[in-house]
Amino acid sequence: MTSFDLKVHPHRRFNPLTREWVLVSPQRAQRPWQGQVEIAAQEHLEKYDPHCYLCPGNERAGGAHNPNYDGSFVFDNDFAALRPDTPAGEIREKGLLIAESEKGRCRVVCFSPRHDLTLARMDVADIKQVVETWSTEFSTLSREPGIRSVEIFENRGAMMGCSNPHPHGQIWAQQTMPDELACELNSCSEYFSKHQTTLLEDYRELELEKQERVVLSNDHFAVLVPFWAVWPFETLVISRRRVPCLTELQEVERAGLAHILQQITIRYDNLFKTPFPYTMGFHQVASDKAHAEGFHLHAHFYPPLLRSATVKKFMVGYEMLAMPQRDITPETAAALLKDLPSVHYLAGK
Repeated sequence: MTSFDLKVHPHRRFNPLTREWVLVSPQRAQRPWQGQVEIAAQEHLEKYDPHCYLCPGNERAGGAHNPNYDGSFVFDNDFAALRPDTPAGEIREKGLLIAESEKGRCRVVCFSPRHDLTLARMDVADIKQVVETWSTEFSTLSREPGIRSVEIFENRGAMMGCSNPHPHGQIWAQQTMPDELACELNSCSEYFSKHQTTLLEDYRELELEKQERVVLSNDHFAVLVPFWAVWPFETLVISRRRVPCLTELQEVERAGLAHILQQITIRYDNLFKTPFPYTMGFHQVASDKAHAEGFHLHAHFYPPLLRSATVKKFMVGYEMLAMPQRDITPETAAALLKDLPSVHYLAGK
């Protein structure tokens, strides 16, 4: 096949984790924009908000009161999407109408008592405490009878549907394996059976060798814009050591993860000098679960912003009816993020 320039010509790229394709159209990057413009995110918040239902000592929306916590704080979601007392049941009609009950638990993790902080503006030591909390929760929930999956994630910013600016994330534990994780698990398991190395282990080493999409790295984690990225500034955080979950990380590795999370979120904020919205979440499998040997701990960052603090990528039309499509190439996105300062643009203000 005749070679062509990925920076110039339309092409599609394959994602070996999900086994899906993404259309890349670099020639569209400069098209004029007269569409929807979002409201810029608020930069300055008070350290404590008496009306915030996540701040220490305040009453939550469900009526309970938060303790005067001074670090991370975890509680059962007052308006949970999953419940542990859901009765078992199912509906099956002619193989077309199928429904099954789903038990689970939903937890909320407050990262800090400070209302005005984010991961990008927290100290590494405080982020490490969040990592420790995530690890503890993952271990505890994974051992609950009937739980097959524990998803730890953060929606940051109103643009991502976050209902409260107080720094927090969520944990959903459920009895079945959700589609995204199940797809990755199948791909990784097949790859491991064939190569006796993990898919992401080999991919990480290839990216570190090529240095075309690596944003930053330390001794324990690497951050890169995936070759198959869908969102404009999507990144993938991969552990250096082969481990299936957070609980398998050593103390120094957890500190390394905290540093990486601080640095990538600082770069996100610095890109457009705005509190950068994103969805971030870990994909992991408890070490005693099936296929854990071939799975590799990683986290996905999916940010929607495309051109500025107020213009986002829309997944509509072709993306909804055919396949994902992106304009800016992953290589360009990585170069932009890599060259940004490692100190937050609001530092000292």
